[in-house]
Amino acid sequence: MSSSAVRDLVVGLFVVAGLAAIGYLSVQVGGLNYKGEGGLVLVAHFDDIGGLTGRAPVSVAGVTVGQVKAIQLDDLLRAEVTLDLDPGLELPTDTSVAIRTAGILGDQFLALEPGAEEEFLRSGDEIAYTEDALSLERLIGKFVNNAGLE
Repeated sequence: MSSSAVRDLVVGLFVVAGLAAIGYLSVQVGGLNYKGEGGLVLVAHFDDIGGLTGRAPVSVAGVTVGQVKAIQLDDLLRAEVTLDLDPGLELPTDTSVAIRTAGILGDQFLALEPGAEEEFLRSGDEIAYTEDALSLERLIGKFVNNAGLE
C-alpha cells in the first residue's frame, strides 16, 4: 500500500471518529439520554411554567427519574405538562411537583416531592399539588412596589 493511501485512510478514520464524537455530544446536550419512554405518564397543571421546556428533567431528591414529555394549554388556559417517568417509580397520590431552577440562571426542571399516602399514582393520573415557577421579574416588581409604599 502506498504512503498516500495510508495517509488517506488515517485521515478518513479521524474524520469518522470526529463526526461520531460530535453526534454523541449532540445527543447528550440535547437531552435525549433518558431511556424511560413508555413508563409512568402523569399530568400536572400550572398557572405559570416560566421557561420550562420539553425534555426538561424531572427529579426526586435530586435524582433524575424522567423528563417532560409535552407542554400544552388546557381548556382553562392553564399549562398542562405531561411527565414521562421511570416505569418502576411508585409515587403516592399526594405527591407534589414544583418548577425549580438549577442555580441562579440555570435551566428549569421539575422536582417531585413524594407524599405519605398508601395509594400510588397510576399512568394517566394527575398530580394535584403543583407549585409554579418563581418569576424573578414579578418578585422584583413586588419588592419595588412595596418599597415605594413606605
